[in-house]
Amino acid sequence: MSSSAHATLIVRLAPAKLNLTLAVVGRRADGFHDLHSVFVPLALADRLSLAIAAGTGGAGRTGQPDTLHVRGHDAGPVADNLVLRAIAAARAAVGEGPGRPPTLPLAARLEKYIPVAAGLGGGSSDAAAALDGALEAWGAELDPERRASSALAIGSDVPFFLAGSGALVEGRGERITALAGVQGQPGVLLVTPRVALRTPDVFAVFAATRGHGDGSIRMTSEHLVQELARGLSAADLVARAGVMASANDLLPSALLVEPRLVGVKRALARTLGRVVGLTGSGPTLWTLYPSLAEAESAAVVVRAAIEAGTVPSLGDGPPSIIATTIRTGRTGHEEPAP
Repeated sequence: MSSSAHATLIVRLAPAKLNLTLAVVGRRADGFHDLHSVFVPLALADRLSLAIAAGTGGAGRTGQPDTLHVRGHDAGPVADNLVLRAIAAARAAVGEGPGRPPTLPLAARLEKYIPVAAGLGGGSSDAAAALDGALEAWGAELDPERRASSALAIGSDVPFFLAGSGALVEGRGERITALAGVQGQPGVLLVTPRVALRTPDVFAVFAATRGHGDGSIRMTSEHLVQELARGLSAADLVARAGVMASANDLLPSALLVEPRLVGVKRALARTLGRVVGLTGSGPTLWTLYPSLAEAESAAVVVRAAIEAGTVPSLGDGPPSIIATTIRTGRTGHEEPAP
């Protein structure tokens, strides 16, 4: 690898995701749950930059560790960050030896705009960006099966983010079927209370209290897949918000884990005059709008309601309030920085 290659900065956008539906189909022998869920990427995204670490030369690995610098939302200890885990997974998948590119240490910089532990998939998206970006930095390639298996080993949502478009996600996350998606850019308002909802805790309550999904939610999810396969307008998607907001098998369990979310969800619905859904295992609540401008106007209304106390705040301070859009087309790549 030439010295000019060392100077190349690889940049990836790591989008958040929204679960428009989430049906739990069954329990697997490996302890995970089988899902039937429609994921769409959002314009809200983290930004990951990767480059060959300075001083590593071109003769192969030096024993110098990969490094990560994080700005923005607190993502916890750097050593536990999925970006470093994804780089290590990419290195293991490429391997070492004759005919293989040297997997030199990488210096990564992550700008966190997606709220952490929010049901928006930020950590998994960062991991997918790191896996893909590391391969480019090394000039390495993996066959699709190896890429997919490496992604799944990092986390269940990571394969979706590698796919880069709206999709039906099945199994524990390994089966991805791309969907034509939404025509236009529907606005989305995201309200993330400052409480921690661990996905394993929500699934544990689901297993203890229900054990199986609601058949009507599975039917709703399947019907939405059929519609998105043909393409839906932004207006048509918004018109289905009420059905989609109810199509989350994890919603009752999330409300049992954090009962105070019930009051926030009801207050938002009253304030906005719209149905409010939960993405993934929460705690992020969402509403849909025909455009970004309308979502931004709704964000102003919610901020005022929180200041007035008509929408309660949970945890340490007011919630994160973000207006964004559902993203169409492939996601992830930016032009290399000069």
